[in-house]
Amino acid sequence: MEQFDSFRHKGMRKRLVNELASKGINDVNVLNAIGNIPRHLFLESSFVSFAYQDKAFPIAAGQTISQPYTVAYQSQLLEIKSDDKVLEVGTGSGYQAAVLIEMGVKLFSIERQKELYQRSTKLLSNLGYKGRFYLGDGYKGLPTYAPFDKIIITAGAPFVPEDLLIQLKIGGIMVIPLGDKEQVMTRIKRISQNDFEQEQLGACSFVPMLKGVVNN
Repeated sequence: MEQFDSFRHKGMRKRLVNELASKGINDVNVLNAIGNIPRHLFLESSFVSFAYQDKAFPIAAGQTISQPYTVAYQSQLLEIKSDDKVLEVGTGSGYQAAVLIEMGVKLFSIERQKELYQRSTKLLSNLGYKGRFYLGDGYKGLPTYAPFDKIIITAGAPFVPEDLLIQLKIGGIMVIPLGDKEQVMTRIKRISQNDFEQEQLGACSFVPMLKGVVNN
């Protein structure tokens, strides 16, 4: 991979990590993951020169790759521990998945867009990131593999999907951008079988979380 990840790219990543730290990202594992992952390989080639700016950019199927701060912030809110079993709803470009795998989790990820699913799983495999990836409806989650220690939703959900709540382990954490046109970053902790604690953590902006599977 060295030929695709130059000293210049590594230098730009170091500057990005310093920028994220200055914006309040203080989880060392998150910063190390961001510093290790060649984000430019997750973007369309025309955007490579912008890969290490703290900005979101378009990817295939009308979706976006979230800005690095958003990826880092959601990852930090999850309070990841090594070997956590994590469900990611919305594989997208695969960049968030790479960050989580780099942090040592056992990742299960689901994507509804076949085009993105095929592209991201191939790229992650080529880069050596091992997780379990599925084409399916994120609203339904992956009940076969539940419960999960952590659940991260990478699209704006108009409500908290009940199917995902019940797949969260007691003591587990869900991070979800909650809202229709405008979202609030929300962290949900499962306290007991029937009790959940919800914390609102500021405005954010994501593509909408949609139902069903797109096979073209």
